[in-house]
Amino acid sequence: MPHVRFRLNGVETDVEADPDRSLLDILRGDLHMTGPHFGCGVNECGACNVMVDDHAVASCDTPLWSVAGKEIVTPEGLGTAGRPHPLQRAFIAEQALQCGYCVSGILMSAAALLKRNPKPTAAEVKAALDRNLCRCGSHNRMVRAVLRAAAELEAP
Repeated sequence: MPHVRFRLNGVETDVEADPDRSLLDILRGDLHMTGPHFGCGVNECGACNVMVDDHAVASCDTPLWSVAGKEIVTPEGLGTAGRPHPLQRAFIAEQALQCGYCVSGILMSAAALLKRNPKPTAAEVKAALDRNLCRCGSHNRMVRAVLRAAAELEAP
């Protein structure tokens, strides 16, 4: 069985698996990362988004072989209970989630946006979150939360 190496949440990781398996299957099944959620399985909902080299990627249809040598961040690598990421704090402060199923993917999309664009406009946040489905109707609060986190990250 081939090995695929990558960095996962800052840790060098070596996985022995079929390189055609989905990244989501490897993350959840083999590496016990439960932050990315299975939603649609066809890159339509964003629940499984992770960051791959600072870009939001749907892990459900990303083959393992394609992440060799790359940096992957899951929701588990964003922050901790003791030191939450500014996005996580902002989502709580803005009450930007309800059922929570979509939020891990939305946080990954937002984190990728802020890595590439630390001062986004509301329109840029909406565009970055456009591929993430939320049936609870929390999108306006999510946009406010991302803008709030961007302001916090910018503050000295």
